[in-house]
Amino acid sequence: MTTSQTSVSHPAEYTELLGRLATVHDLHAASAVLGWDQMTYLPAGAGGPRGRHLATLTRLAHEHFTDDRIGVLLDSLGPFESSLPSDSDEASLLRIARQDYRRAVRVPGSFMATFAEHQSASYQAWAVARPANDWEAVTPILERTVDLSREYAGFFPRTAHLADVFVDEAEPGLDVASVRELFSSLRARLVPMVRQIIAQPRPDDTFLTRAYPVDTQWQFGEMVARKLGYDFERGRQDRAPHPFTTSFSRNDVRITTRLSETDLRFGLFATMHEAGHGMYEQGVAPGLDGTLLGSGASSGVHESQSRLWENVVGRSRGFWKWGYSRLQSTFPGQLGDVTADQFYRAINRVEPSLIRVEADEMTYNLHIMMRFDFELALLDGSLRVTDLPEAWNARFKDDLGITPPSNQDGCMQDVHWFASPIAGQFQGYTIGNVLSAQCFDRACEVHPSIPTEIESGEFGTLLSWLQTNLHALGRKYDVNDTIVRATGRALTIEPYLDYLRDKFGDLYDLS
Repeated sequence: MTTSQTSVSHPAEYTELLGRLATVHDLHAASAVLGWDQMTYLPAGAGGPRGRHLATLTRLAHEHFTDDRIGVLLDSLGPFESSLPSDSDEASLLRIARQDYRRAVRVPGSFMATFAEHQSASYQAWAVARPANDWEAVTPILERTVDLSREYAGFFPRTAHLADVFVDEAEPGLDVASVRELFSSLRARLVPMVRQIIAQPRPDDTFLTRAYPVDTQWQFGEMVARKLGYDFERGRQDRAPHPFTTSFSRNDVRITTRLSETDLRFGLFATMHEAGHGMYEQGVAPGLDGTLLGSGASSGVHESQSRLWENVVGRSRGFWKWGYSRLQSTFPGQLGDVTADQFYRAINRVEPSLIRVEADEMTYNLHIMMRFDFELALLDGSLRVTDLPEAWNARFKDDLGITPPSNQDGCMQDVHWFASPIAGQFQGYTIGNVLSAQCFDRACEVHPSIPTEIESGEFGTLLSWLQTNLHALGRKYDVNDTIVRATGRALTIEPYLDYLRDKFGDLYDLS
């Protein structure tokens, strides 16, 4: 690893630290491979052993990272760090390593192993129970997740809310109060627009639910991902019940999607979304690969990249000026009688929906705000797991005017609470939405040709700007610093609201 400014001589202690941290990284990467396999190809009967494998790797990684020698090395390297520019790779690594180490030593390795094994079993139970709409099967499992999440939070100093621990892990530098402030200001501006739009006639989208052979969808989706810039020489796409992206190194970043023969939108936009995540991980600077800095800055910053490619680009009129003729020729029987304008209006139809990942851009954030509030309530005990379905349905009715007909399409729909701790899982999606518009605006300020290039199917200028100004930074800086470095200003909702008003004002009456 070399400094981002000049080459420097590394003390022996720094070299030793890099070696120890590389071992920790490799253990996490091995665990990630098993996690990817669990969500894609794991045989149904292999769940128990897989949970033990993950628990062992999690415990070993934690023990290696919390070894006293790591603390000694970090302390001894203080003078070396002080001699470096604060934004050098070495100084950033030492800063992040010290931050992560201080957090990790608070948590026993045995607890980390227990939680990892529980999460593996929880995911496997959810994957069976959700299609069967069997809420009772996962209720005790989710109760255990809540208990373990509270126990984890208890290892840290008391804060204003138990969820602060998880929010800060997902979005370094943020807490529950700052997320609530963001959500409150956004909701106040968003809800009136949503109400205005849903009172108006909606465009026809029935042609999107004609029969679309999944193999052909797969081929078209991979073509689009490759065209956007996702490198299949350093990645691959597979199918999963819930689309996700995982990275073992910048040279092995894998995406997944899900396909529906009766809805073209599912696979197409899931692939574009995950390709956005994948391009972020593939774009981390080579010198950061295999270190604590070799990943995204935060959940929200990561989501800004997936939402930018899925929505700001992928649902734009400009993108489909290039893409629609190709899609239409791929599915002539399904889209031969549909114009490009009809298609564009259909994929941007605003209508309250049951499923978060299928929600339109105008209502999507209401799904996120609801989940964030439920996480806080579950964690602080003001909402019991057994009461979650009723609370979910009531909030859904209040916010979106519809009631889920089943728990399968209600509180069981997301994988997050069945594969991760409770809290800190959802706020990143809205932060990502807001930041996606801010990033795109800044890129277009620097390169005004980007919108025209998109219309011609050229995405290299946009991707190159993102790689240079955001992806390459990896995890060197906290959320706020990363955003300022990339866009020139702190996170603000104004570009996102302008984007929504401009886009949907062209489709609906927002006067």
